[in-house]
Amino acid sequence: MPKALCVFGMVAAGLMVLLFGLDLTIGLPFGKANVIMDVGFLLAAALLGYSSFTTYREIP
Repeated sequence: MPKALCVFGMVAAGLMVLLFGLDLTIGLPFGKANVIMDVGFLLAAALLGYSSFTTYREIP
């Protein structure tokens, strides 16, 4: 079960990076609502992806 949760965390982080990266670059889903929010969510997604990946590697 923990490996599945790590994979889910990596998938969620990837979707967040895609969603907010597109919003930051071309303003597609939200119409460039707020650049600072987009950057904050991109950083949060990167941290989630990193922590999920490192935890996934540690689980036997």
